[in-house]
Amino acid sequence: MGKVTVIGAGNVGATCANALALRKVASEVVLIDIKEGLSEGKMLDIYQTSALMDFDTRVIGVTNDYAATAGSDVVVITSGVPRKPGMTREELIGVNAGIVKAVMGEAMKHSPKAIFLIVSNPMDTMTYLALKSSGLPSSQVFGMGGQLDSSRFRCYLAKALGASMSDIDGMVIGGHGDTTMIPLIDKAAWRGVPVSKFASAEVLGKVAADTMVGGATLTGLLGTSAWYAPGAAAASVVEAIMFDQKKVIPSCVALSGEYGQKDICIGVPTVIGRGGAERIVEIELTADESAKFAASADAVRKTNAVLSEIGAL
Repeated sequence: MGKVTVIGAGNVGATCANALALRKVASEVVLIDIKEGLSEGKMLDIYQTSALMDFDTRVIGVTNDYAATAGSDVVVITSGVPRKPGMTREELIGVNAGIVKAVMGEAMKHSPKAIFLIVSNPMDTMTYLALKSSGLPSSQVFGMGGQLDSSRFRCYLAKALGASMSDIDGMVIGGHGDTTMIPLIDKAAWRGVPVSKFASAEVLGKVAADTMVGGATLTGLLGTSAWYAPGAAAASVVEAIMFDQKKVIPSCVALSGEYGQKDICIGVPTVIGRGGAERIVEIELTADESAKFAASADAVRKTNAVLSEIGAL
């Protein structure tokens, strides 16, 4: 079934590796980290659940040995410092840019044909950095933010409507940030019926607001960034790649004129399959949604500009 590498054995990376093993997404999953013994310990722990959870995925943990990642079909990059309470994603740039650029380079040496999925924050900017510094095609390097944000959106919609989350369809586009994401309320539905049929504008407005601060809410409660949903979201995108599912997933991809934007990586609906980010889907936005998307793109560009200021690009 192929091979997947997860770089970074923190909470998100380890959760992603565990989900990949449990769902039998690949025949081999490698978890790598710079901290001695961390990946080995976590993968041994995961392996010890295999008989209990009925999976036979080969799981390997290594310390800074990129040779073990050779021939990966997909590489998930979660490396970096997690966001602390009160810290914005933008404040992470100085530290995480160097980390992402370094691990991307090492992974490419051993798996140049891999699809690279960026999870590290600030995700839109780290995706832009990974794409520009690697020289790889845009289909081969994209970010996971919209899948997580959309899952949180569906969660809050389900709570507000008293519905099963699996019955709710909702999408978030734009930047992966508290002020830049755009929950598409007008396009959300409960089994095909617009959610506006079940809830007032006030209720739906609160759903959108709660979605936008979903990450910050969890950071405040946990004292660090969330990991179960982010890890599962990353694993679900990898699954769409490995099984060539052709799923439309909001993903941080490079735009070349779509949605009126170019030279930027930002979240839009994208067909995800064995070729990675195979096709950008342009949906019709309302005037309000278009204005919010343009503002989101401007904000992401300001964050991207820091990369040049610190010499990362």
